Amino acid sequence: MKVVFMGTPEFAVPSLDMLVKENYEVVAVVTQPDKPKGRGKKVTPPPVAEYATARGIRLLQPEKVKCGDFIAQLKELNPDLIVTAAYGKILPREVLELPRFGCINVHASLLPHYRGAAPIQWAIINGETKTGITTMLMDEGLDTGDILLQKEVEITEDMTAGELHDILAVLGAAVLRETLARLNAGTLTRTRQDDDKASYAKMLDKNIGCIDWSRSAREIHNLVRGTNPWPGAYTFYNGEKMKVWRTSVKDDTAGKAPGTILSVNRDGISVACGLGTVVIRELQFSNCRRMAVCEYICGHEIVPGQILSSC
Repeated sequence: MKVVFMGTPEFAVPSLDMLVKENYEVVAVVTQPDKPKGRGKKVTPPPVAEYATARGIRLLQPEKVKCGDFIAQLKELNPDLIVTAAYGKILPREVLELPRFGCINVHASLLPHYRGAAPIQWAIINGETKTGITTMLMDEGLDTGDILLQKEVEITEDMTAGELHDILAVLGAAVLRETLARLNAGTLTRTRQDDDKASYAKMLDKNIGCIDWSRSAREIHNLVRGTNPWPGAYTFYNGEKMKVWRTSVKDDTAGKAPGTILSVNRDGISVACGLGTVVIRELQFSNCRRMAVCEYICGHEIVPGQILSSC
């Protein structure tokens, strides 16, 4: 079976690696163009491009998937199947109808829940206790195609978006392997999505991580987890931005204004919330590295009674 793989970030690499190791004929890899990255803005290829280049797989990086030249290249490749995983662009009908087996997408949620760009992060921010992987037969909508297979995973209380990402990336490859095995055996079935149950996971921006201390401790804890590693949750101490990387929750109510620092010790910085208390366990100030609170307070002072401010 000739396969064209379309994907961009690290999440997509295990699925591509599975296709290669299972001896599918990957005739080309399509990924987004190289982009400036990091403080130095060095132009860097996406992880999927690095994988393909290292293994000598033909690499295509079109600016637009509706471009006639790109579609002509796909037609020349004449794939039996297109597989996508976090590619980042909606495919036009001409591309969707090109392969005889259609286009199969690996999506990091239990569709129809969390369609869109950031399903992993929003599942945690919204306090979900489970999510998973869905393979689907793509159509022209945003993650609206028929469901092929789904596998569920638990979201534990302290799991971050980065940790869940790594679990789902590996699971995505496994679900894709089973999906293609059923496709080859002629036993793959399709289930139409229930649009009435759909939800949308919009793309994150840097402002999403601003902590509103009037929210409940549980909501703030979920925000910290869901924005770790990017873009990161943050607050302000004496006007200086403090990134908050790890927290825990106490259900006790301090009776203090939200954002008030209740205590500081090696266990962390306890902060009053609209409901309950958050304990900051790992933080980072500007021009400093991330560190545990027990390490930070050895050389810096955090004063109880001060109020952490929101944006």
